[in-house]
Amino acid sequence: MKKYELPEPVLDSTRRSKVDVDENHGLWDFFRPDKNALPTPEDTAKYGRPWVVEELRHKSWEDLHSLWWICCKERNLLATQKYERDRIKAGYGEAEILDRDRVVRLTQKAIKHALTERYYAFEEARRVAVADPEVNLDAEPGTQAYTPIYSDEAALEPEYQSS
Repeated sequence: MKKYELPEPVLDSTRRSKVDVDENHGLWDFFRPDKNALPTPEDTAKYGRPWVVEELRHKSWEDLHSLWWICCKERNLLATQKYERDRIKAGYGEAEILDRDRVVRLTQKAIKHALTERYYAFEEARRVAVADPEVNLDAEPGTQAYTPIYSDEAALEPEYQSS
């Protein structure tokens, strides 16, 4: 019993209509630029080392954000390759994909570490600023948030003040 008639597949390739595909479609990020689902193990093994926390401490928030999503895309690409290898029972490339995924995960771990350090540094600075009477954390935009209690002249001992 069919609710709807299903279309018959077109087996003759000359009668098939060409489907236009956007070359910049986001799903292409699941494949390498050559659009091969299964690169050779040699190609998969060509990659660099993970980023370390020391390098990431000097990066801007935007750089870290971009690098995080590049890592996510790379892990999705590797998962696609692993799925395809498992599907066709290729029997090769598993070790290379796992090693490359480990490197990407180490980079993501280092990004989290760098951001956690920034968070704790910010919280410590905020805690110090709350206790500092010269800092007004509730200052309106455009107004001065830091107001020194003592001027430079008042901080000098009387014998060094200009007359």
